[in-house]
Amino acid sequence: MILRRKIYNKLLNWKKECSGSKALLIEGARRIGKSTICEEFGKNEYKSYIFIDFAKREEIVEGYFKQYINDLDTFFMMLSAYFKVKLYERDTLFIFDEVQMFPQARAAIKYLVADGRYDYIETGSLISVKENIKDIVIPSEERSIQMYPLDFEEFAWAFGEDNLISYIKDCFEKKEPLDRGLHNKAMLLFKQYLLVGGMPKPVILFIENRKDFSQADKEKRDILKLYQNDIKKIKASYRSKVLAIFDQIPGLLSQHEKRVVLKNISQGSYFENYSETFFWLSDSMITNECFKCNDPNVGLSINEDRTYIKCYMGDTGLLLSHAFDENELLEDEIYSQILNDKLGINEGMLYENAIAQMLTANGHKLYFYTHYSQEKHINDIEIDFVISNRSKLKYKIFPIEVKSGKNYKATSLMKFREKYKDRIGECYIIHPKNLSIKDEIICIPPYMTFCL
Repeated sequence: MILRRKIYNKLLNWKKECSGSKALLIEGARRIGKSTICEEFGKNEYKSYIFIDFAKREEIVEGYFKQYINDLDTFFMMLSAYFKVKLYERDTLFIFDEVQMFPQARAAIKYLVADGRYDYIETGSLISVKENIKDIVIPSEERSIQMYPLDFEEFAWAFGEDNLISYIKDCFEKKEPLDRGLHNKAMLLFKQYLLVGGMPKPVILFIENRKDFSQADKEKRDILKLYQNDIKKIKASYRSKVLAIFDQIPGLLSQHEKRVVLKNISQGSYFENYSETFFWLSDSMITNECFKCNDPNVGLSINEDRTYIKCYMGDTGLLLSHAFDENELLEDEIYSQILNDKLGINEGMLYENAIAQMLTANGHKLYFYTHYSQEKHINDIEIDFVISNRSKLKYKIFPIEVKSGKNYKATSLMKFREKYKDRIGECYIIHPKNLSIKDEIICIPPYMTFCL
């Protein structure tokens, strides 16, 4: 089963715009479907393609890069013979999969692109971590894009719900609620998205096994084990800290504020002690970072405070399997409770993580906002996410509060709007109910997040 992915259109645009002048580098976490989409692209859009998996460490192929890169006629001849693939000038694609495993191939891009005969796509996990690039010059003939797990729209496509997605988009544009029955259908699909997540293999197993969660969960646990093994291979001194943060992500997100309080992890710790830890997790795209923004204004990053951080899992389905062991999922009836809106605080953790995941997939950097009242000695304003329209001339910010329950107050959002009213485009509450507008606040169901 081949899943429909939005990144395919980006590959088409690259092929049309660059026409051999730049290679394409696809960065993403392990097991999100980079190799699959590249092979599908090679099959559909080129007369032939050669897929080189550097994770296999084939010494013969690696030897070609070392021996013949200065004699490209021989280089291509050897690759064509080894893979038994005929090469066609301007109609053959080379895919360098897991290129971080053999940095010399990435360094060779400069010469291969200059030669101009063929197109090149590289894929990589942990691609920009220092250990993988320290011995090479990063080629300027390279355009990079990031690939994420399936967002809700792609998840719905996998179930053949194209018409439902079109209807959701239409209702969002018109600011109208969905028909009640279709809203309930979309919410049920979103809850399945919370439980399964957007990693391709678990999604495929869920569909092929007639919506049996157990097979998808086993695959997710294999992926989590893979991530843990990747962490254990870190050469740097911060390996144990990365593992500690990774293991504690569910606990961190189950708290009310959800931000990382380092003294709760290790007494006497400061952010400086963990900065490389969060960089590694974010750079590997295992997690999505969310920093505090002290003064939401033009350029949110200018006012970010990196000592206050929330650390979301890159995929919500992985978070669920990370948070509960197999027995807990079944004995505590987690699936049933989430499907029937009865899980409480843990459902809030999953909701907020899913919103973070969907905003990130839409290209938003994540920021949150809090205001501490000296008079009350509490945070009197807490905004889960603040995104922007990224306009240079008509810059506006959009505060978002996430509510997993149907009964809630919008006090923080009202205070934030009053404090920064000249900067705000629209205010959003994401909640389980249908779309509505109250006091000029747009309340949308979580499945509409991909529209933001």
